[in-house]
Amino acid sequence: MNLVNVILAAGFGTRMKSELPKVMHPLLGRPMVEWCVRSATDVSGRPPVLVVGYGRELVEAHLGDKAHYVVQEELLGTGHAVMQVIPALRGKADVVLVYYADMPMLSAETQRRLAATFAAGVAAGRRPAMAMLTVTRNDPQAFGRVIRNGDGEIEAIVEEAYCTPEQRLITELNPGVYCFDAEWLWENLPKIQLNSKGEYFLTDLVEIAVEQGQPVLGQSAPFDEVNGINNRVQLANVTQLLQRRIVETHMMNGVTFVDPANAYVEDEVTIGTDTVIWPGCLLQGKTQIGDHATIGPHSQIVHSQIGDECRVSYSVVEEARMDRHSEIGPFGHLRKGAHLAENVHMGNFGEVKNSYLGPGVKMGHFSYLGDAQIGAGANIGAGTITCNFDGEKKHKTVVGEGAFIGSDTMLVAPIEVGAGARTGAGSVVTHDVPPDGLVYGVPARSPK
Repeated sequence: MNLVNVILAAGFGTRMKSELPKVMHPLLGRPMVEWCVRSATDVSGRPPVLVVGYGRELVEAHLGDKAHYVVQEELLGTGHAVMQVIPALRGKADVVLVYYADMPMLSAETQRRLAATFAAGVAAGRRPAMAMLTVTRNDPQAFGRVIRNGDGEIEAIVEEAYCTPEQRLITELNPGVYCFDAEWLWENLPKIQLNSKGEYFLTDLVEIAVEQGQPVLGQSAPFDEVNGINNRVQLANVTQLLQRRIVETHMMNGVTFVDPANAYVEDEVTIGTDTVIWPGCLLQGKTQIGDHATIGPHSQIVHSQIGDECRVSYSVVEEARMDRHSEIGPFGHLRKGAHLAENVHMGNFGEVKNSYLGPGVKMGHFSYLGDAQIGAGANIGAGTITCNFDGEKKHKTVVGEGAFIGSDTMLVAPIEVGAGARTGAGSVVTHDVPPDGLVYGVPARSPK
């Protein structure tokens, strides 16, 4: 079965009250439209067709070749939106699966079940015009009602604005996810009539099919998956649902979340077994966390690699790397390019940027290392600062293996402190220190 996904993403999203197109609002690290595109690609094995309109430049710039684009110049309803894909898809698909770009929770599994329902109808010998998802819920949330005849067959979809009082009591709802026979769709889309709102409703195809004696099949779906996003309250609600799905997946794979409801984890994050995530943590981007690590409480890790048995406590790690058994915090900050080798200890209120700390380095609290290379086993005393910026350029600091940098030392780069060398507390070091040397004072000098 040659299936193509068509995703409708052209609307303004006025209820978001935002200059940003609705489908570009972020949801756990990626725009909601990207969630839909990813699941569609998983179903069909190829990029979906995305009907774009308002804000299409932003959508296309973000997604690139992850989708094929068709422009809806005038926003004249859902039926009109699907009409725009006829030139691109006619003769190129057997089945067309249509849904909205504000349904990021709609899973590939549910889409496959809908396609399977359509295929089963074909196999039964009476080819359906379409199959559609339905949900049953007491709170209709303005969804259209599914109207069935006495034999239980779907015969119409009535939008809430047009429902009679009796129809408003119907609890079977139409979330707007359809699987069409492609050729039937292309032939019948032009038959949709302009309604009193000046729009072409895709739901009118149900009555057209029924009038032709073509079956319309229903497939039930979980409401959470088809709960579209129209405002920021709904965006927050869907974020919580999607977050729970992600966290539970990690837990089933051997990760402990001390308080699952109090964690923010984006979907590209990977976490090893027996790692513990304490409350208040934000794990973002393509962060990778190894086995037996302890993260948090209240730590943020962004696009970083955290090795096995590491500990991060009340700290921020951004585009950085921590090797096995290194630790930071509380209240530490690893900035872009920071790399802690194995067994590095970084104390309270420390900060490292674009620097490598070799195996076994101990960095005391209230210290800053920028553009530095620290040799294995060196000790960086509390309050040490690399003065790496001269007002115009950044300069490098090199500290050799086993060196001892006294508390409150200022290392004025460019500078090199040799292996085994020492600096006295409070020193301002402006010149290189030879291996095993000793300097102290302001400016720092060797003893006479």
